[in-house]
Amino acid sequence: MNIILNRSVQLKEKIMLFYIDSTNNVTQRYIRVIRINDDSIIVYCYWRKKARTFKLDNILSVGPSNKRVGA
Repeated sequence: MNIILNRSVQLKEKIMLFYIDSTNNVTQRYIRVIRINDDSIIVYCYWRKKARTFKLDNILSVGPSNKRVGA
């Protein structure tokens, strides 16, 4: 997971993220990682169209985005 997150930061690459939200629902987002902290990541979320913070503990998986998403 860390390799994909770091690559997103370095190459400004869009990736797909699955995570558990505050109400314990699994959610899928298309994001670009801006910064990685010790316990969270700051991303640009293409669904919300703004910067968001996700806890690393709540991330289920990340992967390459095959879907084209606009900024």
